[in-house]
Amino acid sequence: MSVKVKELKEDTVVDIKVNKAFYLMVKGLSYYIFKNLPKETIEEDIKAVMSKKYNELETELQQHFYTTTLLLAEIERQAIANNMFDEKEILEPGDEGYVEPTQD
Repeated sequence: MSVKVKELKEDTVVDIKVNKAFYLMVKGLSYYIFKNLPKETIEEDIKAVMSKKYNELETELQQHFYTTTLLLAEIERQAIANNMFDEKEILEPGDEGYVEPTQD
């Protein structure tokens, strides 16, 4: 028995609205995937993600990192184009007024 499924048409581009919370979730996911790339191949993995197409990547982790990187890049591209970033200064250790962060 066959099953019917829906998928986007080949030439479809979907515009989605993304809030800061979702952006931070995707950023967290991307970092999680990055942390799980094998330490011994991390340089090669990053180079592969930056230079190869999705279907040329060798591992699922590379593909997942590629996907989240593209999503973050598009969110940030649109945010820059629409002046949606706030710029703030972050003090570093040794700077006057620096306070050590806490987990409160």
